[in-house]
Amino acid sequence: MPNPWVILPFGGLLAAIALAPLFFAEAWARHYPKVAFGLAAVTLTYYLVFLPASARSTVLHTAQEYVSFIALIGALFVVSGGIHITVKGEATPHVNVLFLFFGALVANLLGTTGASMLLIRPWLRMNKYRITAHHVVFFIFIVSNVGGCLTPIGDPPLFLGYLRGVPFWWVAEHCWPAWLTGVGVLLAMFYVVDRHNYTRAPREVRAAVAKLPDTWRFDGLHNVFFLAVILGAVFVDKPRLLREALMIAAAAASWFTTRKQVHESNHFNFHPIQEVAILFAGIFATMMPALEWLKANTASMESTSPALFYWGSGVLSSVLDNAPTYLSFLSVAEGKFGAGAPGVDPAHISALLGNPVFTRVLLAISVGAVFFGANTYIGNGPNFMVKAIADQQKVHTPTFLGYVFKFTLPFMLPMLALVWWLFVRR
Repeated sequence: MPNPWVILPFGGLLAAIALAPLFFAEAWARHYPKVAFGLAAVTLTYYLVFLPASARSTVLHTAQEYVSFIALIGALFVVSGGIHITVKGEATPHVNVLFLFFGALVANLLGTTGASMLLIRPWLRMNKYRITAHHVVFFIFIVSNVGGCLTPIGDPPLFLGYLRGVPFWWVAEHCWPAWLTGVGVLLAMFYVVDRHNYTRAPREVRAAVAKLPDTWRFDGLHNVFFLAVILGAVFVDKPRLLREALMIAAAAASWFTTRKQVHESNHFNFHPIQEVAILFAGIFATMMPALEWLKANTASMESTSPALFYWGSGVLSSVLDNAPTYLSFLSVAEGKFGAGAPGVDPAHISALLGNPVFTRVLLAISVGAVFFGANTYIGNGPNFMVKAIADQQKVHTPTFLGYVFKFTLPFMLPMLALVWWLFVRR
């Protein structure tokens, strides 16, 4: 186990991401790579120099996870940037609700990352005459996180559960009531907020928007094939790095076969993915001791209460990568319910699903890891990408703390508490 003090660089990076844009915006924009790489260097030096040689395997595993993460995020970013959707002119509150619900469904087919990258640009365009922070944040809540809770493709934690033996359709069969409740509550909240925003818009603005052409047009549709290649590559496990190579190849093919006019219509450039790649390099590196601490402490858990697994996996998924957090709590559940050596035989989980208490615990872990990922910009990979794309297009987005205090606490927390009360509490 690394010294607990080594978690400080991770805390320092989170604090910098939260506070620096608020108090030192210009300096942070220029120097955030130095902060991210500098804090990462502290943690890596500790692991490579001061810990036994066995710790290097942790560093190597983390590096592989980062490469997989950035290959997926980057490939989807490039390919979706080659698809231009001309949207309907008038974005009324009920049209917005239908669009977000459609995005929640698509997230289960393309994954929350794929759905977010494909739909965020048309979402910003259709609301450009009255775009505010709540449009960006609720998109993150619904499309980038909560919506993807029905299939293993939807969110990385659920895909890892599938690889560990959770049947493919188990998630849809058991999580749909929580999914419907979560998405429904968030859409109702969004409608109230968006309706208020819509009625406050000047009458001449609404009249001008109403006269815009009521058409939908899709350009660059050949990139749908490359999206399918990327999604198919997710299921490729061996040989090592073949999955990432396929994703990068699909992105390169998309870039060179897409007309320049389509990229210009999307205001496409590589700055958003560059920012995400740098910040998450620091997060992945500095997060290693925090995840080691999580593994050590979850192993000593005595309770098998579904509520503990829901809130525990959820709260930690808000600030840590929700995929390893999910695996840590799943391993604990396997051990507590008699799975023997966790992760050795996927059949263990299938056998345990006959236990109704284990089933409820697995539901708690699955919903907690997916839903709580919406609580911060770093809770799930697509969150920061959506923010970066919105910032690039000059859309106002809340700061890290503004996101938490203005949106997570008043909107996400009541929904999460309701899901706990209805489906996990017993």
